Parts: sequence; structure tokens; C-alpha cells
Amino acid sequence: MQVSSLNDVKIYSLSAGRSLPEWLSDRKKRALQKKDVDIRRRIELIQDFEMPTVSTKIKVSRDGQYIMAVGTYKPRIRCYDTYQLSQKFERCLDAEVVTFEILSDDYSKIVFLQCDRFVEFHSQHGHYYRTRIPKFGRDFSYHYPSCDLYFVGASSEVYRLNLEQGRFLNPLQTDASENNVCDINPVHFLFATGTAEGKVECWDPRTRNRVGLLDCALSSVTADTEIDCLPSISALKFNGALNMAVGTSTGQVLLYDLRSSNPLIVKDHQYGLPIKSIQFQHQLDLIISADSRIIKMWNKDTGKIFTSMEPEYDINDVCLYPNSGMLMTANEAPKMNIYYMPVLGPAPRWCSFLDNLTEELEENPESTVYDDYKFVTRKDLENLGLAHLIGSTLLRAYMHGFFMDIRLYHKAKMMANPFAYEEYRREKIRQKIEETRAQRVQLKKLPKVNKELALKLIEEEEEQQVARKRKQKNLPSLLKDDRFKVMFENPDFQVDEQSEEFRLLNPLVSKISEKRKKKLKLLQEQEAKEQEEEEEPEGKPSDAESSESSDDEKGWVEEVRKQRKLLRQEEKVKRQERFKEDQQTLLKPQFFEIKEGEEFRSFKDSAKKQKLMKKTLEDRLKLEEKLGTLNVSDTTVGSKQATFRLKKSEQQKKQQEAEKQHRQERKALRRSAGHLKSRRGRGQRFH
Repeated sequence: MQVSSLNDVKIYSLSAGRSLPEWLSDRKKRALQKKDVDIRRRIELIQDFEMPTVSTKIKVSRDGQYIMAVGTYKPRIRCYDTYQLSQKFERCLDAEVVTFEILSDDYSKIVFLQCDRFVEFHSQHGHYYRTRIPKFGRDFSYHYPSCDLYFVGASSEVYRLNLEQGRFLNPLQTDASENNVCDINPVHFLFATGTAEGKVECWDPRTRNRVGLLDCALSSVTADTEIDCLPSISALKFNGALNMAVGTSTGQVLLYDLRSSNPLIVKDHQYGLPIKSIQFQHQLDLIISADSRIIKMWNKDTGKIFTSMEPEYDINDVCLYPNSGMLMTANEAPKMNIYYMPVLGPAPRWCSFLDNLTEELEENPESTVYDDYKFVTRKDLENLGLAHLIGSTLLRAYMHGFFMDIRLYHKAKMMANPFAYEEYRREKIRQKIEETRAQRVQLKKLPKVNKELALKLIEEEEEQQVARKRKQKNLPSLLKDDRFKVMFENPDFQVDEQSEEFRLLNPLVSKISEKRKKKLKLLQEQEAKEQEEEEEPEGKPSDAESSESSDDEKGWVEEVRKQRKLLRQEEKVKRQERFKEDQQTLLKPQFFEIKEGEEFRSFKDSAKKQKLMKKTLEDRLKLEEKLGTLNVSDTTVGSKQATFRLKKSEQQKKQQEAEKQHRQERKALRRSAGHLKSRRGRGQRFH
């Protein structure tokens, strides 16, 4: 059981046990269970309270006995019996469930709105009936007096299905392009739908006429909010007869009184994520609003934050168990979370043992298992001289470092730095002495880092002191501000006055800092005297500042030119030094290995290949077409056909030339033989 606290509100996570290191062996885990009472008391409140992959919606029946949840994959519904603390049944569905509603007091009548436009009815034994609506649905509500189901979705119409007559009724025509959510007031049964344009339309089911219109998108935008698009309505919930809470897609929650068009409170989640669920907690007058990242509880009268929770995984739905302090969430993870907050109310009747358990946990403060281990990085191991232990059983790799036994860490630290305690003791004594000195009359003490900058700030404060008295405004000092404290303590923030940027941006720093250097010397001398006498002298040091005024504006250009000239000279000296170093270095020959089957021709071929690879595909194709290795021709269909010929090696070229010469010789022989035959035939005919 994990315990967290925010604003002094204890939150017990019942679905997740106390976190243990994954690298602990089973033997160590069993030993910890024997020693640690908290680990031994880990509980699984409801058995198998999870989904195979993701849970999307979770609801509680009106009698409080059954908890139903839908999820994937495969699409299914699971019903849990709280009296047995286990799963009662599981049913698989044909499509994913967008939302569902429990019509009866128990699990005997359930309606599912699925993502493929089908509406499925289940009874106690299982599937009962299935029908289809004209457009994709996003939400629906049940009107108990008339037995009507109101469906809203990707349409401007609100479809009505009467369960008593078993037929569709005339739809309600809204002014919106799409409707996202809807709800029915439990007192006077006013029907409200939230549109994609950021408006809420209220309808009277008795007359089927629109009775009100709220522009929530305009009211949600305040001076502090930043939005990128038009806010649409993503959540809607009635509370009593007059209150209504509206959640927008940009992360604002608006609380309305139905008698007014202006919101009473606008609460921003500051994450810019759509509000997914809104619940009312009547005992403490709280509103529980949730987006995919955080659950916030805040007072509905003042808007003050009561507490908040940030689960490990994204939130899909939130369900508050009635008349108790238990909260359940459907997440983008297999396990569904259960939280218990004793401040909100007592534990439900079926798990009343939680009250006694939480009281015992409050008496015994929690201690974590990680207290026995020390997390160290690789650099820490090198400083301690324990780098050779990497890979052994004494170190357990975790993230960017290792876990090691705390006793081994203390021993190694004592061996690496045996005078650590003496240094610590000396530092504590020095701090005590400084605390006692702070009560005496003090001189101006400058920090160890950036002394000249601190002196400049002190001078500016003294010059502006008169102006501040006139304006009667106490402006904060940079030296006393905690945000800039590190700049005067950490040596990494020391201003480098020899750098090129500083010298060009501050060309008159040499003239301006002369007075400060004199003051700095005086202060350092006084500090040295104070350390010798161990007493601070009374009074203040005399101001040795001369009243000579320097004309900085006239010398500005000269100083800039002077600094640039110095920088060029320094750069020239550096280039000469690098040139001398290059002359002194001896270049060694570099050898390359030729792959098997390749012949070395010259470096020109490799240079040609590199130039060829830098060219575009179009240039390479043109070059290959000139060489004859590529032939591009048009086909009858209208497309083009490219034929490539592989380049031949020298050996293949020689072989082809020999074959060509051999063919030519054979042709010549055949021709000569044909001439002889023709001459003989002519001679025979002649004789």
C-alpha cells in the first residue's frame, strides 16, 4: 500500500503495493516480509481488478454491490461483486465500448454504446438486444420518467429511443455541428448537451423545446489562460437542481448556476488537456475534476485546491464510490487504481477493515526499503576506488548508476577520505562563529565569487536609495535573492574578463572598474585585520572614492578599437604558434588495405568515384547514358523503361576482345571458303 500526502491529505493507493526493487531476489523479499510489517500487510482489495490491456470506463451500481468496468483487448465488460471481493462475470463484446449505463439497481439491465454505431442491451443472463443509431455516438443519458435514451454524437441531432415502446422518436434538432457529451438533471430532469463549438444547450424533455443556451467557450477564456483553438465541451455534470459543472477541451472547469449565464468559478488545470470526468463530493463540498494526467479536488465555493493525484498512467475515467472516501480510476494500463482518502469519508461497508488499517499505518511511520542501499554513479565509484566492483554481486545496475549496500559505502568513504569528519566538524564550527559575528556591527562583506559584480550592485543600490525613498517602494536586491545566490557562491559562474565577448561588450570596463578596485583593496585589508584581531572594528570604512568624473562616452570608440586591435594581435600570435607546431610535427605514411578481388589502379579512380557520388541522381543517369551503360526507352503504356549494363573489368574486356577477334577470323575463313566453292562451280560449268 502506497501512501502519499498533499496539503496534509493522506491518500492510500490500494491497487499498488509498496514498491520493492526489481533486482531483489525472492529470498530477500521473503526476509523483508518477515521483518517489515508494511510489506506483510500488502493487500489486494478486489481480486483480478484489472483488464487485459486498457480500461476505458468504470461505474458502480446504485445499490453499491457491483463495480462494472469496460476495456480492451478484446472488448469486454467485467463485473465485480464487492461482497465477495472478486469477479462475478466477464462478457466479451463485438466492438469497443464508448460508454455504458446501468439502468437497474444491480447488474440486470445494462446499455452499451459501441464505436460501430450499435447500441447493445444486456440483461442478467447476457446479451438481450442490439440496434443501430444513424450516426456515430459519443455519449448518452437515460430519462427515467419517460424511459427515453438520448444519444448525442457526430451529428446536430439528438436521437431518442423509447424503451417502453421499443422505437425511435423524433430527434431534437440543435444548432451545433456535433455534440460531445450530455447529462440529465436528477431533480427536474432538464436535458443538457455540450457541443463542439463550446456551447451548452438545455432542453425540456416535456415540451422538446430548447430553454437555454450557454456560451462556455467565451467564458472559459480569462486573462491567465492561453489557448490555441476554440474550446469545445468535453465533460458535463449536474449537481442538485441549480448547479452544473462544464469541462472544456482546453483544460478549464466552469461551475454555473442555472439562473445565470456567467460562471461562478473558472478553474484551470494548467495542462491544456481535455477534461474527462467531473464528480461532486457533497460531504466537503468538493469538485473532483480529472484530465488524462491529473485528478484535482477543489472547493466549489472558493476554488481552493484541496488535494490532487497524478497516477503513473493516463486516466480515462474516474468513479467516486458513493458516501465514502474511495475513488477508482480507469487507466491506460491493465491495472485499475483504487484510492482511499479517510478525509473524504469512511471506507465502504464491504471493506470497513480499511479504517483500522489506515489508523495503524498512521501510528507507525513508513520506512522505505531503499534506506538500506545507496545509489552511486560511475564517477562516485571511481572517487571511492570501487570501480573494480562493477559487474560483481555487490553492485546492482539501475538506470544511470548502481545500488550498493549502505554499510559498504560508509566504509569505503571513510577509507577514501579519513578526515571527512574533521572537515565536517571544522565547517560546523566556522558556521557557528559566523552566526555569532552576524550579531555585531558588520562591514560590507563581499562574496567569494564575482566580487566586482557584487560591488557594482552595492553601489547601484546606494545611488538609487534616495529615489526608492521618494517612491516608497522596496525593490528586491540581487545579492539577497535566493534565485541568484549560486552566482556568488559557485566558481563556475565566475565572470571571465579576459574572454573575447566580455572585452568587446565592455570596452570601458578598465576605466570604470578603477574605483571599484580601490574599494575592493580597502575591504580586503579590513577583512584581513578582522581575521587577525578576531574582532570587528567599530564604525564604517572611510570612503576613498575620488570625486573625479570620467567622460566615458568620448573614450568609447577608442576603447573598442583598442580591444579589437589587441584581439587581432593575440589571434596572430596563436596562428604563428600553431604554424610552428605543424612544422615540428612529422607526418607518418598511412597504409590502406585493398579488399580481396579488387585491383589497385590509381588514386584518381577513387577521386572520380567520390566526385560521382556527390552528384545528383539526374547527373549520374545522364553520365551513364553517355557512357552507354544506361538505356532509357518509352513503353507503349506511357511509362519509361530503364536498362542498366554492368561495368566490365579489364579481364572481361580482354576476354571479349579475344572472342571478337576469333569471330572475325572465323568469318574471314568462311568467306574465303565460299569464294573457293563458287570458283570451282564456275569452272565445272565452263568445262
